[in-house]
Amino acid sequence: MSEGRYSPSSWDHADGSETNHSANHSYEPGPPVESRESLDVNGAVPPTPTKSTSPPRSSTESPTRLSSQRWRDSTLQPPTEVPDTVTVDSATLVEPSFDENVLRALCDLDCGIPLLLDRIKQSMISCREAASFFKKRALLEEEYGRGMQRLAKATSDAYSSSEGKAGTFVTAWHSALRVHEQMADNRLRLSQRLNEMSQELSTLAKEVDFSRKQTKELASRYEKTLQESEATTEKCKVRVDVTAEELERLLLQKEGESMKDSQLQGRTPGGASGKRVIGKAVAKGGMLLKGRNPGNLQRQEEDIRARMSKESDAYRKAVTETQAIRQEYFNFQYPRLLRALKECVDEIDLGTQYHLSRYAFLCESVVLSDGTTLTPVDDSATLPGLKTALESIDNRSDFKTYMQNYAFAHGGANSRGPRRDGPREEGFLPPIAALAPHAASSPSTSNTQIPDRGRPTFGVDLAEQMARDDVDVPSIMVKCCEAIEKYGLKSQGVYRIGGTMTKVAKLKERLDRDLDSVNLDAEEWSSDISNVTSVLKMWLRELPDPLLTIHLHGAFLEASRNDNERLRHIRLHERVNDLPDPNYSTLKYFMGHLHKIVEHEAENAMSVQNLAIVFGPTLFGQMLPGMNGQLNGMADAGLQNKAIETILEHYTDIFVDDNEA
Repeated sequence: MSEGRYSPSSWDHADGSETNHSANHSYEPGPPVESRESLDVNGAVPPTPTKSTSPPRSSTESPTRLSSQRWRDSTLQPPTEVPDTVTVDSATLVEPSFDENVLRALCDLDCGIPLLLDRIKQSMISCREAASFFKKRALLEEEYGRGMQRLAKATSDAYSSSEGKAGTFVTAWHSALRVHEQMADNRLRLSQRLNEMSQELSTLAKEVDFSRKQTKELASRYEKTLQESEATTEKCKVRVDVTAEELERLLLQKEGESMKDSQLQGRTPGGASGKRVIGKAVAKGGMLLKGRNPGNLQRQEEDIRARMSKESDAYRKAVTETQAIRQEYFNFQYPRLLRALKECVDEIDLGTQYHLSRYAFLCESVVLSDGTTLTPVDDSATLPGLKTALESIDNRSDFKTYMQNYAFAHGGANSRGPRRDGPREEGFLPPIAALAPHAASSPSTSNTQIPDRGRPTFGVDLAEQMARDDVDVPSIMVKCCEAIEKYGLKSQGVYRIGGTMTKVAKLKERLDRDLDSVNLDAEEWSSDISNVTSVLKMWLRELPDPLLTIHLHGAFLEASRNDNERLRHIRLHERVNDLPDPNYSTLKYFMGHLHKIVEHEAENAMSVQNLAIVFGPTLFGQMLPGMNGQLNGMADAGLQNKAIETILEHYTDIFVDDNEA
């Protein structure tokens, strides 16, 4: 096989040439004939099938392996039951996605089949190692998840039966434990996926190993058939040589007595050397039987010549059959076996790579899930983040509540301390009255309530409050946006990270009572700008009619459905122009503010897409008429986000005139 070569044209014919392959075999077929005889694994040549029948696939392609080829872009046709006789359908021998160059290179090698068998062994070892790793990692994740679940549940039960603090602390504590339970669920889901991947890889390795052994066995049978045919040919050749020598001895015996020395010298050049050659031939045949009956010699000659003819015919037939088997093997069966083994290699390699890529994706997903559990992206999440939950603890309020409850339960007659009041004759002094006015005028109690000026901001119609205040942009938006641009342009995750619930509620109350008296430059608000961003988002959500209006809601969504970027921009520009004047001026100012946020994306990590996700449901609103009060924003969240993203990307084209630019 060292000088053999493979040509894909050998698969385009159903025939084989009668060329002698004893010296240098070639993989290119000869001129086409009417039919091609397939090789029986026992060495016999079965009847040639008709052209109309569809021959079965090779038995090297097991149905189990073919049915599980999920990793290839092209699928193979399901095989039928394979008999001992192997034939080929040239239309399905090579799939369109199969690399013929690799197959051609393998056919040029003498060690093609051992090479692929060893390669499959390597791939199976790698596959099994990956499966073992996934299984061990799944056990670790399951142990971690279940341990965290037990810890969270045991801690919650223990705290419920203990005498720990109540109020906001216990609420925050239980929220933190629920966060840990959610993280444990994420790990258990990862463990389940890893177990599934481990089982799939183990099954893949078993299927490929079965196909490898089956193909190896079939290749051995084909090679054994060819070797037996060659051995049979060699035996026929030996019998022909023996019969020829026997005939030569008989002829020498027949002509030995009448042969003259001169004639022998004439037939055998070299004089004495010729006599030595004839002497050796005669000596090899034994003593000359002088006086033998010429009739017996004639009959013996005819018998030997008949045997010579029979052995020659048998030898020619054996040579022809061996040539056909050799051509069948090298032109057809050998490439087919190589193809089947290469498909095994591709299947297990692609399967292993697929599961490794899936493992990387699962690792990223579980980290992302933990991150969104710890810090939810959306303020409307059912479970608050860990930081938000723990920051909601109000120790001052908890202490006041505890003090009131304790005084109620332990004060009065049940008090075990010294008495405050009593009769004068027992030495008790009256209370100092001068301290009462001073206590009443103490700063701690004089500023607890902010006077209400009667100009509410939250939950008031946009046009109404702008007309009331005689402004082009709502005062609360201007006040909050200026503070955010002053203190939060470089804040990581601005608008995405929510503020503390207690501080947000406090700031909302103050802005709603007297907007002008609130100083957002104070340390209380400028130190954590997320409280201001949360209040601004809350104001937008509480508008009776969303900023983009219920009336134009469907038109905005229809415009955002356009796949063409330019057409979507034009349609959304038209819808923006259709907004009422108060809504248009407010949207223009707010989009300009978000445009400044995007310009500092490198510092705050808030891209156009991130801002669109945050403000899509906020600017469109969640309640739609005719929905019986049900939330419908989530169904259109993708289109809402796309609309805000397009408007923000084309802010300059939509809102900024040439003169303003």
